[in-house]
Amino acid sequence: MLSPLRCDVLRAALLPPYAALDVVEVTGSTNADLAVAARAGAADRTVLLAERQTAGRGRLGRSWEAPAHTGLALSVLLRPVGVPPARWGWLPLLTGLALCEVVGELGRVDAVLKWPNDLLVGPRQGKAAGILAEVVGGAVVVGVGLNVGLRAEKLPVPAATSLAVEGAACTDREELATALLLRLDDGVRRWCAHGGDAVACGLRDAYRNRCSTLGQPVAVQVPDGAPVTGAAVDVDPEGRLILDTAQGRRAMSAGDVGHVRPG
Repeated sequence: MLSPLRCDVLRAALLPPYAALDVVEVTGSTNADLAVAARAGAADRTVLLAERQTAGRGRLGRSWEAPAHTGLALSVLLRPVGVPPARWGWLPLLTGLALCEVVGELGRVDAVLKWPNDLLVGPRQGKAAGILAEVVGGAVVVGVGLNVGLRAEKLPVPAATSLAVEGAACTDREELATALLLRLDDGVRRWCAHGGDAVACGLRDAYRNRCSTLGQPVAVQVPDGAPVTGAAVDVDPEGRLILDTAQGRRAMSAGDVGHVRPG
């Protein structure tokens, strides 16, 4: 178990550029809480962190829960000024990139991204974090769940990992949260300054350089059909994964990606 998060320390480091920040001991879901706040008019760059979530949510309706004081569970409410909603799909990718860079730099571990929302860490590329973005009216709520201090026997599935398991140089959750949120703020500001154009602001190239999905055979499970299989060859200017399939090229805007390993 890691030291409790100190709200006053985080506020001193992050207000500004963030407008509001709270830490709660337990909640169902930080994303759900900020979605309610967004509908009530909460400000851009409102942050909520929880020591424990009892109904954390992932893609395709998955739920998860981690012991208190072992991970980083946070959500950020963003109101992307000057960015058309059609480009908001880049926000979870931008968040993933910020997280990947921070974990790699502070943790001194190999960190890569699996399109669209997973952080993979260590030699075997175990999943250490997931990201979930939800549009709520004129806002986007982006949630991050990072396994920090979980020991191997406490991980939910064999494919998962944590910074502690991978021997990361940093497992200080306040330091990780502060670095992540500052990196995210900087990235969002540059992205907004270019009207959400991921090519013009360099986001697309930076993401592709960190995306381990590219160059691999994959199977993409979509919510309403059979898996789509093919070789992942690119991430396009809209943030979609481009596959070379037996039927030709196909752009995937959403889906759960599995890297298909030979044999």
